[in-house]
Amino acid sequence: MRVLAIDGGGIRGLIPALVLAEVERRTERPVADLFDLIAGTSTGGILACGLTLAGAGGRPRYAAEELVDLYERDGPRIFHRDLVKRITSAGGWIDERYDDDGLNDALRRALGDARLKDALTPVMITAYDIEGRFAFFFRSQRARRDPAYDFALWEAARATSAAPTYFEPYRLTDAAGARTYSLIDGGVFATNPAMCAYVDAAQEGPVQLLASLGTGSHTRPYRHDDARGWGQIEWARPLIDIVFDGIADTIDFQLGALLPRAAFRLQAELTDASDAMDDASPANLRALRATAERLIAERSREIDDLCERLT
Repeated sequence: MRVLAIDGGGIRGLIPALVLAEVERRTERPVADLFDLIAGTSTGGILACGLTLAGAGGRPRYAAEELVDLYERDGPRIFHRDLVKRITSAGGWIDERYDDDGLNDALRRALGDARLKDALTPVMITAYDIEGRFAFFFRSQRARRDPAYDFALWEAARATSAAPTYFEPYRLTDAAGARTYSLIDGGVFATNPAMCAYVDAAQEGPVQLLASLGTGSHTRPYRHDDARGWGQIEWARPLIDIVFDGIADTIDFQLGALLPRAAFRLQAELTDASDAMDDASPANLRALRATAERLIAERSREIDDLCERLT
């Protein structure tokens, strides 16, 4: 089994999208043909859906480079707040920061009427049910067998992207009409979905290779003298970033021990680009692209090794 896992991280999904475009360029094959399972959380879930969406002749509809365009073209519309929203949300403190119109429109246009069960390569996308209080996995293999686990692909992408405080939870019903779920971003338990993907793939056979793509590691510190006086309000947004970052690092450590010769982790430090999930300004999009290009240049030999093992 060859597995691809893509982290969450909002607009920072531009980084793994560019890395995957480079993998496609070097292998001259689409990502959907290179892996046996593609897993994603949040922005990584959107990429997983886009990479496995069927197009003409049963081939992938999008090359990874085209999904790069989605971030650069649609990102500013998705992460846009007009004055009314800024006031009514009090900057995101008393309501979600963004209306989901831009996100819903972008996902509908990109993914159309496709169903989860139609994914060209098996996918697993993470979310969390806030009413049922359980981790939820969109799994295309299960959707093929049971309509009660099939959903519109764009809705699966929307649900996994419902980051707390950024977008409201997403309510959706399965194709059979058996159950309705209220879902938020799977990053609350698996911002790095690589371990979930490993466990899922291992049930089908030995995992020979696992490529894990990050969306940039945080370098901005929270100062002790500031944090020592924080209460619930002050901790609210930093805590989300810290939990997401800590989970990603923990999974990286665990898989490095489990698969010392089979796990590839490609992660960049965000030294110039913002670590904010919603900074889709032109300057930050340029900085994210530069970060990805630097990662590709610095880890070129490892990417060559990965491509060789994939082909």
